[in-house]
Amino acid sequence: MFDSLTDRLEDVFRKIRGQTRLTEENVQTALREVRLALLEADVNFKVVKDFVERVRERASGQDVLKSLTPGQQVVKIVHEELIEILGGQATDLDLSGNPAVIMVVGLQGSGKTTTCAKLALKLRREFKRKPYLVPADVYRPAAIDQLHKLAAQLDLEAYPSTPDQNPVDICAAALAEAKRTGHDVVLLDTAGRLHIDEVLMDELAAIKAGCQPGEILFVADAMTGQDAVTVAAAFNERLDITGVVLTKMDGDARGGAALSVRQVTGKPIKLVGTGEKVSDLELFYPDRAASRILGMGDILTLIEKAQTDVNAEEAAEMERKLRKAQFTLEDFRTQMRRIKKLGSLEGLLKLIPGMSQVRKQLGEVQMPEKEMDRVEAIINSMTKAERETPKLINTSRRERIAKGSGTTVLEVSQLLKNFTQMQKMMQRMMGGKGMPAMPKMPPGMKMPGMPPGMGGMGGMGGMPGMPPGMEGMGGMPPGMGGTPSRAAIESARAAAKKKKEQRKKRKKR
Repeated sequence: MFDSLTDRLEDVFRKIRGQTRLTEENVQTALREVRLALLEADVNFKVVKDFVERVRERASGQDVLKSLTPGQQVVKIVHEELIEILGGQATDLDLSGNPAVIMVVGLQGSGKTTTCAKLALKLRREFKRKPYLVPADVYRPAAIDQLHKLAAQLDLEAYPSTPDQNPVDICAAALAEAKRTGHDVVLLDTAGRLHIDEVLMDELAAIKAGCQPGEILFVADAMTGQDAVTVAAAFNERLDITGVVLTKMDGDARGGAALSVRQVTGKPIKLVGTGEKVSDLELFYPDRAASRILGMGDILTLIEKAQTDVNAEEAAEMERKLRKAQFTLEDFRTQMRRIKKLGSLEGLLKLIPGMSQVRKQLGEVQMPEKEMDRVEAIINSMTKAERETPKLINTSRRERIAKGSGTTVLEVSQLLKNFTQMQKMMQRMMGGKGMPAMPKMPPGMKMPGMPPGMGGMGGMGGMPGMPPGMEGMGGMPPGMGGTPSRAAIESARAAAKKKKEQRKKRKKR
């Protein structure tokens, strides 16, 4: 979401970092560009004005101007003020009460129903709670059915409401049912409405009075920019909301809503939706968001993603296989699927400090998700015995696998060749002594095909078909890089066709 703002701010701070000495004049020039960048990102103008004033006041101090690294000092000040704009510290959900009641409100189409299901899943997985979903939107067609289907998909329980019931009665009856059945969190999915619709707003007030929710979460579509902030302020005035959930944070909006809503409403952003999957809901951490905006990455979120999606027992078993050099194509496929669960490779790059520059240098180079799909298709076309023992795959089997996966015999052979090399490398590396530390490349050294600025990232192999310059990006088992080029494949096809024609001529003779 913050890509354009990140690019603008990086350009500004690159100039500042290059300064050996800062003056009030060049600080003023830099802050002018910062102000323009924030306004272009659709941040509320009052928020921008206050932000720039606070940064100017701190950056113009003599301690900063006379510092040995004044540019870094200014970046540090901007980082700290961004954290303050975004809320300072992460705010936990209020799960007090028996059961705890969370009321979800907002405009129609902002993603309330999906957010309810995502939040219920998060509460069960991470907070070890027993959530109860309550479909109280009787106005939108199929809204109740949508929540029931999501509940069934996630193996969650939902109150059996019907469109002919009154929403206030639904919520009261569902709360009583949750107490009876031992559920400790109730999520009320209310109907979307405009803040100027007095009748529907009165209905929300009646639900609040009857159920006494500990949390009233306003769900805002981050793609709507300043409109989301205006509506949030109106809902807050009427209902006294306790927090904000921003959805569609994986989109290409400019990020103004995220940077404005806390300052305008005085209420914290508690959760953000980062994708379409039911697991794509994260707690909001102001310090991590500020680091992403300034291109500093977010390594803690990356670690949490990995911990969520990787089973400890499976990881231990994989380590055992690696140590004994028993890694199979079945295991390789499992690892690829785990990487996919973490999200797109481009999204993961954004979380790694310093990778924003790498993404720019890659330009139009496509991330290798399609290549991963192709490799997985080849492995899927093998039998279980072939995946466990690749030596079984002779010429006829390679032809069958190529047809089954929609690839060529050459591509299948290349995958098997690379996998065999990887196994040999593992055997040499292990030698019964465990995995040694991967050596770092000397400063200035680059891997073949790597674009400028990406040196020092070697040591980890890429996956088959990795685009030029991406061979050392890691994540795939070592030695799996290097799929033949399209020209090589076409040449092999032509040679095979020529041999086939020659065999036909010999038979005729």
